[in-house]
This record gives sequence, C-alpha cells and structure tokens, in this order.
Amino acid sequence: MKEFLLIFRADSHNLPSGTPEEMKAVTQKWMDWIAGIERQGKLANRGNRLENSGRVLRSAVTTDGPFCEIKEIVGGYTLIRATDIGEAENIAKGCPILLFGGSVEVRPISVLS
Repeated sequence: MKEFLLIFRADSHNLPSGTPEEMKAVTQKWMDWIAGIERQGKLANRGNRLENSGRVLRSAVTTDGPFCEIKEIVGGYTLIRATDIGEAENIAKGCPILLFGGSVEVRPISVLS
C-alpha cells in the first residue's frame, strides 16, 4: 500500500455556516467519512483542520498569513493508504467538502530510500 495526502481546499465564501445543529450535522458527515476510511484499514493519519493564521515564507521574506480574505483556503488534510492513485481518488470522492464546492487534492507521498 502507498500513502496519499488528501488536501482539502474550499472557497472561503462557500464554507458551511448555520445553526449549531446544522454545523453539528456537517461535522458528523466528516466524522462518518473518516470513520469509513478507518474501518477499511486505509486511514494512516486522521489529520487536522488548519487554523486561519500562520506565516508564509518566500525566499528571504516572511509575512503573516495565509489570510481568510483570499478566495481559496487550505482547510485541512488527511493521510490515507491506497493501492494506487485511482483508489485514493475514489476514497476522496466521499469527502464532505465536495458538497460545499470545495476540492480534494490527492498527492502520493514519495518515500525516500
């Protein structure tokens, strides 16, 4: 099995919001999706949501950021195991972020020998 990084991206203006009950339902969709991957024995690392603050380094310059005012934000990540990128893509197709116009970037992890 290979490992793949799933990177969750979304338009900051399309992120779900609503009542506490609606937000709980969205969170449950994520929990159910991750639990399904885990039941298949394909979850390598649950990952985390990313905070909106941080730093951006470019050459010799460091700035505050990234900022939520930008259109697309990276919201989090998960590490999975799959036989190939096709299987990893099929797992990613169940990601709840797709329900809100977001995307999942599927990246193979390169293992150095």
